[in-house]
Amino acid sequence: MKKLKLAVVGKDVSKSSSPQMHRFIAENLGAEIEYGKISVPPEEFPARAEEFFKEYDGFNVTIPFKLDVLPYLTSLEGDAKTFGAVNTVVSATRTGYNTDGLGFMLMLRNAGVEPAGKEVLLLGAGGAGRSAAKELSDCGAAVYVYDKRAESAQKLAEEFGVTAVAEIINRRYDVIINATGVGMHKTEGISPVGEELLSLCDTAVDLIYVPPKSKFLEIAESLGKKIINGEAMLFYQAYYAECIYLGISPDEKLAKELFVNYQKFCKEA
Repeated sequence: MKKLKLAVVGKDVSKSSSPQMHRFIAENLGAEIEYGKISVPPEEFPARAEEFFKEYDGFNVTIPFKLDVLPYLTSLEGDAKTFGAVNTVVSATRTGYNTDGLGFMLMLRNAGVEPAGKEVLLLGAGGAGRSAAKELSDCGAAVYVYDKRAESAQKLAEEFGVTAVAEIINRRYDVIINATGVGMHKTEGISPVGEELLSLCDTAVDLIYVPPKSKFLEIAESLGKKIINGEAMLFYQAYYAECIYLGISPDEKLAKELFVNYQKFCKEA
């Protein structure tokens, strides 16, 4: 198998963990890859898009280009069709895929959370929220979506059969998921919801992975709740992407083993 040349493309991927994750996964799948980081100002993406197809065997797309890349593709597969957003591209065929939803659900399952039949409050109706809402709804969870842009939550409700809520009230949910991005970068140390609401749930999930324990998760943990941060989702969506690049079938048990080993690898590095 030839050495694949891959990369992640986003507005600012200077601190992205993707290269390390993808190289670790590929190596443990018996492949060797080159994996780079490409930060692109949004206004430059149209002028540079074609170079990614020419220079790379495949590339992952992150904020804010998951929609911008669509005009350059000839086909969409699986969840990419459903979400109308792409995070994985195979250059030779110009095919787009989306592995976010698969990564999200595998994160929950491997953490011992089965959302079927549960009531879930989803904070945020953006890209990550869309993936989560669709997957949760499909598996039989009752999903309530809040977004500060009410029209975004309503659109999600119409598309995926979830329930949009106009305001957050303190009531019981089995699981509360933060898909807003609040708690990272300039909002680090801030939680999108307070102690009273978190005290009423069983599990708190934050799709943020830096910092490892957001204020949202800190509060939930202090209340004795099960907490999950988004690093596993990032790893698993990378795993599914590598399976696409390498043309192999995914194995959930192997993916879990790889993530455990990756965490050990990071601690020892």
